[in-house]
Amino acid sequence: MGSFLFSAFAFIVTLGILITAHEFGHFWVARKLGVRVLCFSIGFGKPLWTRISPLDGTEYRVAVIPLGGFVKMLDEREAPVPKEQRHQAFNCQSLPVRTAIVAAGPIANFIFAILAFWLTSMVGETGLKPIVAEVKQDTAAYSAGFQIDDKIVAVAQKKTPSWETAAFAILTASIEESTVPVRVQDARGMERIRLLQLASIGELSENSDPMGAVGLVPLRPAIPPVIGELVAGGAAEQGGLKVGDRIVEVDGRLLSDWRELVKYIQKHPNMLVVFEIERAGGQQSISLRTGAKKEDHSIGYIGAGVRNYDHLLQEYQVTVQLGPIDAVFASVEKTANLSWLILKMAGRMFSGDASVNNLGGPVTIAKSAGQTASYGFVSFLSFLAGLSISLGVLNLLPIPILDGGHLLFFAIEAAKGSPLSDRLQAEGQKIGMIVLLLLMGLAFFVDFSRLLGS
Repeated sequence: MGSFLFSAFAFIVTLGILITAHEFGHFWVARKLGVRVLCFSIGFGKPLWTRISPLDGTEYRVAVIPLGGFVKMLDEREAPVPKEQRHQAFNCQSLPVRTAIVAAGPIANFIFAILAFWLTSMVGETGLKPIVAEVKQDTAAYSAGFQIDDKIVAVAQKKTPSWETAAFAILTASIEESTVPVRVQDARGMERIRLLQLASIGELSENSDPMGAVGLVPLRPAIPPVIGELVAGGAAEQGGLKVGDRIVEVDGRLLSDWRELVKYIQKHPNMLVVFEIERAGGQQSISLRTGAKKEDHSIGYIGAGVRNYDHLLQEYQVTVQLGPIDAVFASVEKTANLSWLILKMAGRMFSGDASVNNLGGPVTIAKSAGQTASYGFVSFLSFLAGLSISLGVLNLLPIPILDGGHLLFFAIEAAKGSPLSDRLQAEGQKIGMIVLLLLMGLAFFVDFSRLLGS
């Protein structure tokens, strides 16, 4: 229950921050360009809190449904406007002014992402050293000649001081290139170039572990398989496991690392397994039936966590920290690369070349928000940046009712020299609403399919 409440709180905070950034973009530019703002709302539906500015009469509002927001401006298409106020009406502005106001929302999301990445780059991001511990056979990395103890120095001329920066560099390089050069330092200290023949961007970007997808496993410490926590009512607790138990064997297989146990359990959902454990200086056997949860396929679990072994990681970790100027360039580049990657994935999903399982609705966002928030400030801020980019890209899609749809209408107006008729714009808005509702429905369906395991 506590985990659910924490995720729900993180979800509300996440949406509140990103929606505020987006709507503030519209609001700030409209005010600067002389358009009167009637209402600035975070959320839809019944207001929970309102305040009317005594200076200009703008209503500020927080509403009950936190799935969006809006900035309502003076507009003759919505209500009669006194003649003396027409110069403040949105619809009476020049095409460049209207374009700037509409584009300001998505631009604000990109600016937020740049600022967030800039801050995390200066604070420092901790990751694994970019050293290869295993090269899986019959993979792109195996074909490229990667060896154990290779240290990844650069990907496509971009330096990679950590395993995570190497993974992101390979992913973004694959947007345009099918062959990506990776510069490594081998076990003898000699620098070599490994040429990765990459799968399509859809296949790589759909994988939560790009390095694993190409066949590379990082150097990391062995984690003793000792129970550190149990989920109340979970299979492990019901089966008799206790905190402090060391798992020696599972179904007769010797274990030396917690990850081996996790992989074995995940491959055996809804099955009876036998544990050989060490407890209080003695050994005993415990049998229990694993649970199952549905993601892309059924995955076994027992509701147990490992004892904290963060101290073992220190030797294998590196902190990547940049100065203020270098952080600016790095954050702009990262925002641009992620934007292009998200756009490419959206195109692949619309064309049917990528699975709709890549979609994430409120449930997925809430779960990710809770997880990243529990990891700390840097992880949560990086998550916010990525989601802000997604929101910016989504709003720029040329779908009527979204900002991109309005910009499409403006582009047509610029080309033909006059606006589209109100009737055509209204019909476009209806079509856009249907498309948006279908997308939202699909995202909810994918979310609840994951949640219910169907």
